[in-house]
Amino acid sequence: MSEQVTEREIREADKLVDAAHRAGGLAPLALDAFWAEEERAEKDPFSADCPRAGLGIRMADECIFTELDVPVDWYRMEHDEAYRLPLARAYNDKAERIVGRRLLREEPPSGPDRRWPRLKELWEIFEGRNVWDDAARSYWLYPAARTEGELAALLDRVEKRLADLRGFLLPPGWEEEKKRLQALGEPLPLYRHQRGPVTFATSIYGPENLIFLIMDNPDLAARYRDLILKAILGRARIVDEEAGYTPETAPHGWSWADDNCALLNREMYEFFGWPVLKGVFDRYCPDAGDPRYQHSDSAMGHLLPLLGRLGFTGVNFGPNVMVRDIRRHMPRAVIHGQLAPFVFSRNEEVNMVAEAIRDCGMAREGRGLLFTTAGSINNGSRLTGMRLLMAAIQEYGRYGTPSTRRFPPSPAASSRRPSA
Repeated sequence: MSEQVTEREIREADKLVDAAHRAGGLAPLALDAFWAEEERAEKDPFSADCPRAGLGIRMADECIFTELDVPVDWYRMEHDEAYRLPLARAYNDKAERIVGRRLLREEPPSGPDRRWPRLKELWEIFEGRNVWDDAARSYWLYPAARTEGELAALLDRVEKRLADLRGFLLPPGWEEEKKRLQALGEPLPLYRHQRGPVTFATSIYGPENLIFLIMDNPDLAARYRDLILKAILGRARIVDEEAGYTPETAPHGWSWADDNCALLNREMYEFFGWPVLKGVFDRYCPDAGDPRYQHSDSAMGHLLPLLGRLGFTGVNFGPNVMVRDIRRHMPRAVIHGQLAPFVFSRNEEVNMVAEAIRDCGMAREGRGLLFTTAGSINNGSRLTGMRLLMAAIQEYGRYGTPSTRRFPPSPAASSRRPSA
């Protein structure tokens, strides 16, 4: 059942879904008009000129499997461009007809002669193992320590690496490759995104272990926290320098992905996670309006008062964290959400529309909503579902007077209503 939707929202959703079904499955929508307004909605989601909530949904490669009815092969989709590209083009052909846009990347990446050598990452500084996991359908970061003694010894080794971090990060032949790629005009990608401090710390040391560590050995936990911050700042500085920036000229902005922040209560998070975000933001987002973004698709609403002190400009939080609560603590953050991802991937059409009506209503006074999934877009999410949500936003997401349009339901419409 969707979170906090009302009977009225369900009734309105049922009418729009029925109108879509009566139109052969395609929600009634003028595509050109939608995308013209979408450009204005995304340009400045808080502007007085912003006509309605924006749409953050642009689908994902994994949606190909269900949409095109092809066998699921996560590893090949991730690693085999010759396999992925024709499927992406076929998907985009269908997307263009249904939603009016080509959504997935359908061009190959730059050739190997224009790719930068890989620099070691934060997890390598802390001796994690990042390996493909078939069950997880992604790369998975495995722990490097499981006891306090092992963690203390690991942190000793981390401190030694940080003393010569440049030598650790840069691969053999770096200077020659740097000169060659700079001559080709290829910019070095900067380091401005990181798995958040709690998710990273639990990956390296284990979720339960981190919680007990903070409770039982705060001195070692503080050392762990401080070395994570020092390593992030050190790696970012070195990458900046290799790209030709000084601390004064380096671009501003940072983003985090920290689902596991939900595991800590407010006191624990203020002790362990918050100082890392604050330290990185002080260095890389010092000015008002600098991009500060966090993705945490978990039940982390209890942390909103703390996160609200950090001046976020964009957030993507879990589906049980409501727009009105986010806005109370983050008045200038663009809210990317709050559609439950599995409501979308299960194609629960009435619930999908009801959540759109709910969120647009909560955003009407404060604006600043890009309606999208509160987390990942998963396989099973359909292009017809995206179009249905586009129609819902166009109809119910306006920032002026709420819609009074009525879609008269057919006698069978009530059979699609979700159970309470």
